[in-house]
Parts: sequence; structure tokens; C-alpha cells
Amino acid sequence: METAILLISCPDRKGILARITSFIAENGGNILHADQHIDFQKEIFFMRIEWTLDGFKIPKDRIEEAFSPIAREFSMNYQLHFSSEVQNVAIFVSRYDHCLYELLYRFKAGELKGNLKFVVSNHTDLRSVVEMFGVPFYYFPKTKENKLEIEEKEIELLKGEGIDLIVLARYMQILSERFVNEFRNRIINIHHSFLPAFVGAKPYQRAYERGVKIIGATSHYVTEELDQGPIIEQDVVRVSHRDTVDDLIRKGRDLEKIVLARAVRWHLENKILVYDNKTVIFD
Repeated sequence: METAILLISCPDRKGILARITSFIAENGGNILHADQHIDFQKEIFFMRIEWTLDGFKIPKDRIEEAFSPIAREFSMNYQLHFSSEVQNVAIFVSRYDHCLYELLYRFKAGELKGNLKFVVSNHTDLRSVVEMFGVPFYYFPKTKENKLEIEEKEIELLKGEGIDLIVLARYMQILSERFVNEFRNRIINIHHSFLPAFVGAKPYQRAYERGVKIIGATSHYVTEELDQGPIIEQDVVRVSHRDTVDDLIRKGRDLEKIVLARAVRWHLENKILVYDNKTVIFD
């Protein structure tokens, strides 16, 4: 059963919900999911609505045209998606393998609705792991001197394969502004989160020495400012004086795997709206 999905944001005012649902109902659509949110401070209305296309009077290729008068009336930003669409995905990884294994397994098992086209790395350490899952592996070694040149080759590959989403599965390289702009809100990253925060080398050792009680992980869209993009998902786990540095690392990596997988799944299921460097995640 194919469905249509609308993701909508616009200035909040009376009548928006009624107009959207009437448009679907009057054309024979059966609404399966409808979720909305209002940012009362900024007075912005957000919505994700999904309905069946079986019996819908408007052909798929005419829905956007038919909906556009409503969009103009309410000054909407909107995206129209269909459940039959499958996004093409590329994973970027360096030497840490825990997030890579998690994603490879979930794509292989069909838990993530996407077409994993290939994996890119700046090291060859994980080539055998990737190829074991039957996924193409591309090696692009990077140095300070050749970084921009290599990124051009990566961009050419990504565009040539029609990649919709890039997942940084502990890819230990900072992407250039040009790279980020080519794939705005289509690059997802994962990193550890500590309370208090520790940056730089050996964060788990420093967290252990400080005696932290909570560690976590954050997944976000990549922007030009390092680790400051719109947050998609976060989670935490408690630690205690009984935990060693190795325990902290193990717990942290477990969180990184699941938090990244959640973020990727929500993106592939068209459940995320980005605004003002924040996200709305629809259930």
C-alpha cells in the first residue's frame, strides 16, 4: 500500500489543519498518521501527515500542483514524499568500527529503509568488513595538502551515484564548507557527549579522572561549525565510581550505535523537519 507524506512548516494561524485534512479527505484519501507541533515562541506551525494513495483522486505526479494553492495561502514550506521512494545512502568511516557494524547489519536486515550504495573511508582497515556485507568500498586517503582535491572526487562519486544521505559513522575528518553546502541537512554525524563536557584527546580518560556520572551520545546534521548542527537524537547512560575507563568507552560506543541508527531511520522515514538550527522529530 503506497502512501503520500507531507512535511509542512509555516507561520501559525487559524484554519491550517482544517485546510490540509479537507484537501486529503475531499480527494478520497485515508489519513494514516497526522502529527503536529506549534512553536509558540516563534509562532510556527509544523506538521507531518501521511495518507493512502489507493483511491486518491489526484495522480501522484499532480499532487504537488494541486496542493500548491494551499501552500501559497498559508506561506508554507513543504516537502512531498512517497512511501515507495527509497533513498540512496553512503557511509563515511575511518577506523572505529562499532557504528559501521551497526549500520551494515541494520541495512542488511531491512531495518533501515534505504539503499546502501557504498562506504567511503580515509583508511583501508575496514575494507574487509564492508566487503563481507557485499557493499562496495572506496578508499580516499586524505592529507592537509590534498583534502580539497579528494573532497571533489568524493562529491563527484556521491553525485554520480545519486546519494541522498551521507552518514558519518565515526569519520574522523572535518568536512569543508563546500562539501557541507552540497549536501545541506543530508549529512548525519555522531559523537560522544559528556556532562561536564570534555573536548580534545582522550575524552573518556579525562571523564574518568573527573568522576563523571553521566555519559551520552549526540547525533546531528553537519554544518560548517563543528558539532554545532541541528540535533536529531541524544541519549545518556549513568556511570559510577565502579566503572573503569574501558567500561566508559564500551557504554559510550553502545550509545553511539543506537543513537546514530535512530537518527538515520527517522531521516529515511521522512520524520524530521529542520528550522533555526533545531529539529522537529515526528513520532
